[in-house]
Amino acid sequence: MSLTLSKKLHSLLTSSTRVVVFTGAGISAESGVPTFRAAQGLWKEFPVEKLATPQAFAEDPVRVWQWYCWRRELISKTHPNAGHRAIVRFEGFFDDFHLITQNVDGLHGFAGSRRMLKLHGDIWDVICSSCERSRLELTPVLSPLPPRCQCGGILRPGVVWFGEALPSRVFAAAVEAASKAQLFFSIGTSAEVYPAAQLPQIAKLHGAYVVEINVERSALAHIAHEVLLGKAGEILPELTGCLRDTPQGLALAGA
Repeated sequence: MSLTLSKKLHSLLTSSTRVVVFTGAGISAESGVPTFRAAQGLWKEFPVEKLATPQAFAEDPVRVWQWYCWRRELISKTHPNAGHRAIVRFEGFFDDFHLITQNVDGLHGFAGSRRMLKLHGDIWDVICSSCERSRLELTPVLSPLPPRCQCGGILRPGVVWFGEALPSRVFAAAVEAASKAQLFFSIGTSAEVYPAAQLPQIAKLHGAYVVEINVERSALAHIAHEVLLGKAGEILPELTGCLRDTPQGLALAGA
């Protein structure tokens, strides 16, 4: 595809620019990760709100874990796409770079991203409900259920459930990064899930140039300085061409 970029955006694609990339479900959908909150995300007739809550886990941890094992198995069959890989290149290029993601599928990490703030946790982490120790568990389907910690406590998925607050340190770091950003990319997110959706607004309030990359205009579009419509897996690799100051056919707009 051929993109039209503003002169402002092109001028900011230098290594000294402070950059934040903020991602949502859209970039993972391009890898085939289902949107589990959509209608098609129903599992055995249970809506996600009946499975992803502390109350649901207390009531029936086996059922909740069966759902998460099903999700983990689906995700394990997917792979990072060109958009994920382009973000890794951003990380290596910009001196001051932060990736903030709402996704729990781990694809950013599997692609090679390291400077990452996971607002909603990671489905591949497990946390003890008793001693709160956490560990990475890459086996998709755990057995027996519910899994238990070495201390005897029940392990839970390392994600933020409905009704739970975001990890305070992670969110504080995300707010700080957004406040200091000069260039803020919002990629594949509806910008409707709070408090995460505040981050683009915080960035703009502090002077960042906000760019939305999405297959359709989101609730963020009206505050974005620039909207690039299309798949992240197509747009982001083209943007990496500008990082080397070789636009490779990208047309520059006069804006």
